[in-house]
Amino acid sequence: MKPFSIDKNAIYNTLLKKKENGVKSLSILIDPDKTDVKKCTELLNLCETSAPDYFMVGGSLITTNQLDSIIDCIKSHQYTAHIPVILFPNGYLHLSDKADGILFLSLISGRNPEYLIGNHVLAAPILKQSSLEIISTGYILVNGGNQTTVAYISNTTPIPYDKNDIAICTALAGEMLGLKMIYMDGGSGAKQAISPEMIHAVHTQLDVPLIIGGGIRTVEAMENAFAAGADMVVIGSAIEQNPALFIDFCKKTKEKIW
Repeated sequence: MKPFSIDKNAIYNTLLKKKENGVKSLSILIDPDKTDVKKCTELLNLCETSAPDYFMVGGSLITTNQLDSIIDCIKSHQYTAHIPVILFPNGYLHLSDKADGILFLSLISGRNPEYLIGNHVLAAPILKQSSLEIISTGYILVNGGNQTTVAYISNTTPIPYDKNDIAICTALAGEMLGLKMIYMDGGSGAKQAISPEMIHAVHTQLDVPLIIGGGIRTVEAMENAFAAGADMVVIGSAIEQNPALFIDFCKKTKEKIW
């Protein structure tokens, strides 16, 4: 059963309300290439103490067939069955109707047509027939100090770390094109998180929700992103490397209104 399937815009409308009220969201990104059902279950058991607002499932390069299994694991677990699961796809092959929603990502910081619109054309008829909530999202890669998998696979050049003006113009263009959210990402395994200065600069120009991910390895880094204007922070690699941080991230997100 999908508790969010009645309202086709439930996830997005909730994010808009939270943004309006200054409430921040935490999403834990689970990569099916790096997490099997056993590891996933161990992580979900921690949700008895504190849980994230969302789970994202996907990655830049999915080489296993565990996507459905990971989603089933989350949706059937006693502590997480109520938490929305959002697909974070690399391409049109990484789709599953078992999830609640999908970030329909357009890589607007790059100039590769396949990741701007090509994969979307192939996925559109499949998604039209699905029960997924489709959230059009402008995806912006920012240089995190090293070449990440997503930059290599997409064959695109990330925005330089200190070029706030380029980030602002790119995000504004995405919003003006009608994209519902902007997702700025340093990429999985980024050496450094997107600077608070860049986050703040983009945040002050946008009306749509702003998601920040990549290179966030500490609670302090997450707090800095929230304070700078992020509406949602996505944590992936840090939890993979140190699951003990999971509860700290979850609890800190819910401590205050920003």
